[in-house]
Amino acid sequence: MTPVPTAPLVRWYRTSLAGHPDGLNFRRLWVGDTFSQFGTQVGLIVLPLLAVSVLGADEFEMGLLATFETLAFLVIGLPAGAWVDRMRKREVLVVADLVRGLALLTLPAAWLLETLTFPLVLVVAAVVGVATVFFDVAYQSYLPSLVPSERISEGNAKLQVSQSVAQIAGPGLGGVLVRALGAPLVVLLDALSYFASVLFLLRIRHREGPIRRSGRRLHSEIGEGLAFVFREPLLRRIVATTALGNLAGSVTNSMLVLYAIRDLGIGETGLGLALSVGAVGGLAGALLAEPLLKRVGEGRTIALALLPALPMYVLVPLAEGHPGQAAVTMIATSMAITGVGVVVYNVAQVSFRQRLCPRPLLGRMNASVRFVVWGTMPVGAFLGGVIGSRFGVLTALWVGVAGQALAVLPVLLSPLVRMRDLPRGLDQHA
Repeated sequence: MTPVPTAPLVRWYRTSLAGHPDGLNFRRLWVGDTFSQFGTQVGLIVLPLLAVSVLGADEFEMGLLATFETLAFLVIGLPAGAWVDRMRKREVLVVADLVRGLALLTLPAAWLLETLTFPLVLVVAAVVGVATVFFDVAYQSYLPSLVPSERISEGNAKLQVSQSVAQIAGPGLGGVLVRALGAPLVVLLDALSYFASVLFLLRIRHREGPIRRSGRRLHSEIGEGLAFVFREPLLRRIVATTALGNLAGSVTNSMLVLYAIRDLGIGETGLGLALSVGAVGGLAGALLAEPLLKRVGEGRTIALALLPALPMYVLVPLAEGHPGQAAVTMIATSMAITGVGVVVYNVAQVSFRQRLCPRPLLGRMNASVRFVVWGTMPVGAFLGGVIGSRFGVLTALWVGVAGQALAVLPVLLSPLVRMRDLPRGLDQHA
């Protein structure tokens, strides 16, 4: 029997962040984030399913739920960055996961007490959204202090692998569990995943430097983050594309669960299967990101990564009228192919802005970007609910498709198309 050649795998493991001795703290962040990502991905399907199957939510209510899930990025996205820059990042991550877990626990408790209402679901969604704002800003600001500058792309790619695996397993598992246990009990499991994340985050031994104390007013510090984002021409283009893409995607996503369960009739298991199979594309994108960046170049990757996805968006509204299995296949195919491009694009653009930005400004820069690109999501979700309730779910889905086509223009019609390497910040040698 021919032995399996393990030496190359061992060398890869030892030289990568996964196995390098200096990567211990990163690995703990990675494992903690993986639990958190699983909780997030299960939550993305279970809260809408709870609203539809237990509370009978309609089009407008589904749009309202999606709005509340992301409203925090619009309301507190900017000050969160300045606050995070004044805090220890690991503590922010731990508290954010604790808040998410405790908030979600109220839903199965209310269900057991027969006091579960749609307004309570909205409140929990909003609280989880606030904690997510702080978690996302903090972890993107924390990563550059855990890994060398030249390995930031590798770190982001590995974190993206976890997110993609969670996207593959989470929705399918969530759909099956909702069918077997009911949505309220699956929310309980979702809460427990955040507590598991806390256990690993607490084991990170990296000690951050002195907390920056500033006598300046909060609005001045917020202005610095916004000014950095909008005075960088390439960053402006990237932010515009991401914001428009999220706006259009939120129009679609706000209607997707209702469309799949009520109009297509594919059930919780079918929807979970479609989302899980579709998320394979995200995993492929995470694995392809680093090789593509090396071969194609960072600038050209950002400019072109989203193009192959454009024809695939139409498969979701075109699934109307097809038999259950065909509809599942069409949604899964659309999400798989679009997932490749979106993940490659995100790895490239997040790594670029992390290297470009001075480290004392990272929290405010990340929060400013999130404010703009995630702030469009509650707007898109609300529009989806309004369009769906007045003109029908299918019309809302086609509006989302048109928005995705427009979203690629800022980066496609930019100098990024001709650029292989992108500029770095002046203090990123440390």
